[in-house]
Amino acid sequence: MAEIRQISFIGSGAMGEAMIKGMVAQGVVTAAQIVASDPVAARREQMESHFGVKTTSTNLDAVKDADVVVLSVKPQILPKVMAELNGKIPATALILSIVAGVPIAPMQQGLAHERIVRTMPNTPAQVGKGMTVWVATPAVTPEQRQQTQAILNALGEQVMVEDEHYLDMATGLSGSGPGYVFLLIEALIDAGVQIGFSRADALKIVLQTIDGSVELVRSTGLHPAELKNRVTSPAGTTAAGLFELEQSGVRAAIIRAVEAATRRSEALGAQYSQKGDQ
Repeated sequence: MAEIRQISFIGSGAMGEAMIKGMVAQGVVTAAQIVASDPVAARREQMESHFGVKTTSTNLDAVKDADVVVLSVKPQILPKVMAELNGKIPATALILSIVAGVPIAPMQQGLAHERIVRTMPNTPAQVGKGMTVWVATPAVTPEQRQQTQAILNALGEQVMVEDEHYLDMATGLSGSGPGYVFLLIEALIDAGVQIGFSRADALKIVLQTIDGSVELVRSTGLHPAELKNRVTSPAGTTAAGLFELEQSGVRAAIIRAVEAATRRSEALGAQYSQKGDQ
């Protein structure tokens, strides 16, 4: 993999901070190779003191010598950032966007740049357990694709796809997925309280049950249906519980939720593209 001499962050919010923390911890780059821009002086001071990175209040200063530029601003701020940086990013630099819902075409136009990777990370990336799906434009070199993998591995797991429409699907599945899981966790905790556990004990029981179940799937490599069958005895307690879940349509409701979130992502992306054309 080609060395990253400088990686610049435009915006240093929670996800940008998670990337910086992960990359330094895994040795992808050193703190001295990172520049982070932020308009808030207190935030710049915090990033300098916590991670030892360089900071600047000016986006133009951040990108002028960058090999990789990470766009980590809110979608509503991006048009202003793109207008400022249009044609100013080195032509050979890689732009890696973690801006939610913004398609590649408006970024290519707004930045006058071709080497762009669009990503869809999720919030567990903040603790190094994220899932990021990403797509690269044809202009992104093989070396830059390797750099992208190294950067995103610092957030957890990553999957490259060949077409941008998969990112809408990733938004519906992994991007919104933590919300579905948190709802399930909340419901199980409430169930524990309903049957008589303290809320603190219910929380501990539920979190370990879910964590252990995930690890069992990962470590055995077995299909979840096989593991479910192993814990479901004839006329037993799990069979009774699963019957109620199936009767209530929980499986279908989850599938519909993912489909609805995917459609919403597609609609938001289309709206952004239309605004960019105006």
